[in-house]
Amino acid sequence: MAAQSTIEQPEPTAPARTPVPAARRRDPAGAGLLRLVQGTWRPAAVLAAIFVVWWAVTAAELVKPYLVPSPGATLDVVLDQGSYFAHHTWITTYETVLGFAIAIAVGVLSAVVMVYSPTVEKSLYPLLLFAQVIPKIAIAPLFIVWLGFGLSPKVVVAVLMAFFPIVISTVTGLKSIDPEMLQLSATMGAGPGQTFAKIRFPAALPHLFAGLKVAATMAVTGAVVGEFVGANEGLGYVILQANGNLDTPTLFAGLLIMSLLGVVLFVVVEVLEKFVLPWHASRRTDAATTSL
Repeated sequence: MAAQSTIEQPEPTAPARTPVPAARRRDPAGAGLLRLVQGTWRPAAVLAAIFVVWWAVTAAELVKPYLVPSPGATLDVVLDQGSYFAHHTWITTYETVLGFAIAIAVGVLSAVVMVYSPTVEKSLYPLLLFAQVIPKIAIAPLFIVWLGFGLSPKVVVAVLMAFFPIVISTVTGLKSIDPEMLQLSATMGAGPGQTFAKIRFPAALPHLFAGLKVAATMAVTGAVVGEFVGANEGLGYVILQANGNLDTPTLFAGLLIMSLLGVVLFVVVEVLEKFVLPWHASRRTDAATTSL
């Protein structure tokens, strides 16, 4: 009787795990805070060094206090007149944000029209360049004459300051799309509206946000320039009044608050770009370099 051979059955193996995409991996606790610190400590250190030099120069009395006040004197003015600065800062902030929003709407619309109409582009582009070359402080008095001393002239100057970088960057972005992509979309039956919404505009967003960052700071400058020409409130008014009274602590305080307003608006655009364009190469590069 032949011996029966037994066949060993292979042991079942666990199914291979599908690797989790990097985009779905959750960062460990504190990783976001670490990236924030790594990305901001350098400018924070430079800013701290500037304030240290400022304090050292004033403490050593290398310049007269009425020319350059100390950081402490400037801070005391802000704390003592908190409501005063808060009111005027709010006025300038409102003018800046309103002008910035109008500039975005008008600038993007103008860019789209120029991209889809070569005739309009050839007609308006030289005029836009000519208008940008003209110093806004030179034409701001005209807006005071035409529109009065209210809110309108400040907003108009802010729009003019922020409009040019927005429209130029948007035109560049809308034209930067690969022609083969446009041909592919037309071959697949996409209409002009679908092509714009799915291909042209998403491809132009990185350029648009680059222009928005520049325009954000320019809008603050435009609002303050409008207040320089004619206003009875706002940071421009505060700076002019302090300059006329030789009140350098108040003058420096107004300048610092104006700068801080521009930085805050820039950061808002930067954060918005981070959420809208997480897929862009610049974002991936930032994530890689901050870990070095």
